[in-house]
Amino acid sequence: MVLLYKYDLQNNLNNQKKLDDLQQLVNSDLKNVNIIIKDKIKNKINHIPKVAGHLVKAGGKRIRPMLCLACAQLCDYKGVKHLNLAASIEFIHTATLLHDDVIDESKKRRGLRTANNIWGNKSSVLVGDFLLSKSFELMTEVKNIEVLQILSETSSIIIEGEMSQMLSNRNITTTEDDYLDIIKSKTAQLFATASKICSYLTKVPSQYKNALNSFGMNLGMAFQLIDDLLDYKAIEKDLGKKVGDDFKEGKITLPIILALRRSDYIEKKFWKKTVQDGQINPGDFEKACSILKKREILYDIQKRAKHYSAIAKDALGIFQHSKEKKILLNIIDFIVDRNF
Repeated sequence: MVLLYKYDLQNNLNNQKKLDDLQQLVNSDLKNVNIIIKDKIKNKINHIPKVAGHLVKAGGKRIRPMLCLACAQLCDYKGVKHLNLAASIEFIHTATLLHDDVIDESKKRRGLRTANNIWGNKSSVLVGDFLLSKSFELMTEVKNIEVLQILSETSSIIIEGEMSQMLSNRNITTTEDDYLDIIKSKTAQLFATASKICSYLTKVPSQYKNALNSFGMNLGMAFQLIDDLLDYKAIEKDLGKKVGDDFKEGKITLPIILALRRSDYIEKKFWKKTVQDGQINPGDFEKACSILKKREILYDIQKRAKHYSAIAKDALGIFQHSKEKKILLNIIDFIVDRNF
């Protein structure tokens, strides 16, 4: 048992180093991005920066803007417009989180009370809209029509994905294909855009832009698969949100979809009672986790995530070996192996 603990601890440390390496690579640029973010959320209406700043200051991994900055380096971009694009990506992401927390009636995000829990739904929705408008301001300052088109389309696709997910709640007829379409829109699309957007500031050939799109898209798919898995596996203090929220909210994520397909008659009655009808009793979440373990569902989701991560790695094969490429390859492993 002690040896197993030491092995897990070492694995966690090795995995954390992969994230640390990415942070170190873009550290200087990320500081400037954070300055842009802080400047853009300033407003004469004090309530706006108070609500927006609550989530921004809570941190998060900043994976998306860091991918944007790292891929700019991979494409050997030498200007400063990538800073605006990374900030724009983060604003889009933060706006969706504010809106998500309202839709999901979430109480906790990144270890803190959610904005809607503190200031109410109206403030959260309006400030989310404010951040989206700031994102578009940053896009237009870049003065690149392709960039503006890509980011605008991305925003629309994300909203479509969020709407599809909301409509799938408690719908136990949702298929795995339906689920994959949803996460492609609501999560993977922004990863793809973050990864490729700075290539449009350079003269790299179209095949490199396509490669970065594939890298980001498949990385985003793997990210969301692991995120949904962690809701049934992680420790709350590591994840930064209350584990089991997806189960209680009736979200039809892949763990539930596979459980409905693999469960016996008794177990299916349990899923219909809890997920479809929302009748959850004390101990039901633990019972749900035990069924997932019994049916080897979390293990199989990990395998699916590794499938997407392998595609993401192959997409980077077109690029010459470099420090940036190595760090991006390692961050793929971080995404799949993380426990938060």
